[in-house]
Amino acid sequence: MSEMLEKILSNENIKTAYKRVYANKGAGGVDGVTVQELEEYMRENWNRIKEQIRTRTYKPQPVKRVEIPKPNGGVRKLGIPTVIDRV
Repeated sequence: MSEMLEKILSNENIKTAYKRVYANKGAGGVDGVTVQELEEYMRENWNRIKEQIRTRTYKPQPVKRVEIPKPNGGVRKLGIPTVIDRV
């Protein structure tokens, strides 16, 4: 396994990423997991996800598409990844 990938998947790095995602709040993605549910979700699923990343079988979820109204009357399309994919 590459040294860089192990640094990315280190507990310290993942905790930092989790804290940033949690602090940014934001909407949940297509899986329905909210930022408030992220800690429990990570506790239950992180080992499996980490192994999938290591074996290159992890597939990010599709992004949730939303339209944000613009002041000029148009809309801005926004893609919202799942909270776990943000981590």
